[in-house]
Order: sequence, then C-alpha cells, then structure tokens
Amino acid sequence: MSRKYNQFETSVIHEGYDAKDMLGSLATPLFQTSTYTFTSAEQGERRFAGEEEGYIYSRLGNPTVTVLEERIAALENGERGLAFGSGMAAVSAVLIALTKAGDHILCSSGLYGCTFGLLTMMKEKYNIAHDFSAMESKDALRSRIKPETACIYVETPINPTIKLIDLKMVAEVAKEYNIPVVVDNTFSSPYLQRPLELGCDVVIHSATKYIGGHGDVIAGLVVGTKEFLDSVAMTTQKDIGGVISPFDAWLLLRGLKTLPIRMDRHCDNAEKIVSELKHHSKVTAVYYPLEEGAEISIQEQQMKRGGGVISFEIDGTKADAQQFLNKLSFLKIAVSLGDAETLIEHPATMTHAVVPEESRLEMGITDQLIRLSVGLEAWNDIWADLKQALDQI
Repeated sequence: MSRKYNQFETSVIHEGYDAKDMLGSLATPLFQTSTYTFTSAEQGERRFAGEEEGYIYSRLGNPTVTVLEERIAALENGERGLAFGSGMAAVSAVLIALTKAGDHILCSSGLYGCTFGLLTMMKEKYNIAHDFSAMESKDALRSRIKPETACIYVETPINPTIKLIDLKMVAEVAKEYNIPVVVDNTFSSPYLQRPLELGCDVVIHSATKYIGGHGDVIAGLVVGTKEFLDSVAMTTQKDIGGVISPFDAWLLLRGLKTLPIRMDRHCDNAEKIVSELKHHSKVTAVYYPLEEGAEISIQEQQMKRGGGVISFEIDGTKADAQQFLNKLSFLKIAVSLGDAETLIEHPATMTHAVVPEESRLEMGITDQLIRLSVGLEAWNDIWADLKQALDQI
C-alpha cells in the first residue's frame, strides 16, 4: 500500500488507523477476541466463501492486527504486510511458501543462528538445499545461482558480523533469473533501510527488536506484494498458525510511534561507543557500518544511518571474552537487541551456538567476538561500564 503521509515520522503514528472508525478512540483499540459473530448463517457462508469482507476468526484476521499490518506495509513501501507470532514464524512462513522439495536457497554469508537451524532442518527433512555467498559482485552472485534456486535470502547488516550486502546489486542479478529476494531487515528497521525500494521482493522483521523496542513482546512482520502475501496468509500462515496475538500487535503499534526517535538515539550512542572501542588496547577489531572500507559506500547508498548494533573482537580467548562479560556492572548479558537497555552477548556460545564451529568461523564468528546492542542510556555511562570491564581482561 502507498503511504497516505509524506513523512516517515508521521506515518509511524497515523498510518492505517482513523479514530472516527473506532468511536473516536485516540489509541488503537485492542480487539482481544478469538472469534466474531455473524448476523446470519448466510453472512457466515459468504465470508467463508470469500464473497464478503469481514472478520471470521482471529487466526485469519483481527482489527488490531490489521492496523499493524497496514502500517508496516506503508513504512516499508510495500503492498501488504503480515504479522506473525515471532520473527522465526515469519521467516519459516516465507521460506516454506517460496520453496518445495528439491529447491535451493542462496543465502548471504552469515545468518541468525535459528535461521541457520531452520535451513538445516529444511535440507534434512525436505531436501531443500542452501548455500552461502559473500555476494560481493554480480559475477560472484551469478556463479552461485542454480537452475533450482527458488529464492535469495539476505541479512544486511549480517548478524552478528555487521557485514553489509549491496541490496540493489543483488536485486538486479535476481531479476535476471526471475528469483525473489528476501531480506531480513531487523537490524535496520524501516526507518534506516527499506529493501523494497532497492528492488527486493520481501522484507522480514523480528519485530521483537527495534519495532517493539521495549523488550516485552515476541513478534514477526513480513512485507511484500499483495499477491504473494495473500498466498502466504491463506497457506503457511493460516494452516501452520504462527499468528500474532492482538495484544502483541497493540504493543507493536505503541512501540512504532517512537521508532524514529529511538533509532536516532541508538545510532547517536553507537557512533560514540564505536569511536571509543577503536582506541582501546584490548579491542582488536570493531565492526559497524560507518567504519572505513569498501562497505561505507553501500551504507551511504542504502542505509540512513549505521544502526544500534556493534560487534567487536577482544584480544584474548573465549574465557577472556566471558570474563569481560562477567565484569560488566549494569549492562545486561542477554540475547536480543533493540531494547531501551543496552544488551551484550557472546554469539559463538549464545545466538549462534547451533551453528557448527567450521561454519561459524567461515561466517567470521570467532570465540573473541562480542555483539553489543547499544541502548538508550547516556552513552558515557555505557562506555564507562564497557571500559572498566575491558581494563580487567
């Protein structure tokens, strides 16, 4: 759907909802109901036959969820949005919808651990193969595409190495082969990056992260064409059932209203922390989109700012990395990201523990790598805690 409002900051507050339709309620009402009544048996028949619009059962649609789906579609400049009970419910619904036995998925050179686990299961159970590519050039990408390649799946920035993929380039190659491009946009949110505008076909969010923003909801969102998402809604979403609850949709609508403000603060803090980390003697590498190198042109081309996630490597062993985490005072050791609180974790033993060591190292996930989701606290307090822990390694 097209945006009704010119500016993103207005759309996150108003898109998809008109108070006049809901008795003047300023806040989107929470329709906490599992089913809906019909005025007659004939109306029920018409709705199940698809001859009349209206709600039937909340697994198939809910007014609160509809507002969320329309809003995220507008924010990503897509035709339709779908909401799910988790980010992985969204990922699995899309990949299952796009593939069949014998197909192949080409993936970016790093993936979230549970996405890697899903792909492994699809290969073992359903003979759906996958490969990884650095996607550094058109020729490199073309060389990995097979006749049976059903889709290209991309994370950018990649979790947790923060490597960037040129989405416009990937989309141009994919169109040569009529292959859809699916992008996990979780690390950026639609405020910082909109893959559909770069030629990609489907966008996925773990809405648990920046879209929710407060660490109190598990959810996933998908945006794409109406034709594709109508198909997903009536097959992999409806029949597998990974739908979002109305209350969680309501929480996401509330979180979305402050997304631009929060993202700017996350970015402000992250940029300052990157500057400090680069000059600490116990830090051997810092990974962030604004760092020097070839990727800076990609960031300028497709991202508004660098985001709120930093990864860095320490000078030491796995035990040193764990000691560093244990010495932190108020920063929270926890997986996830995008919360008001700064969260820090050890990917090799936490978010990516499911990835075999050989594959993990090929992705650049060493025992020395730390992932930091910079929160909304005062940046100098964040740095003071990081510094005192680093000084003790």
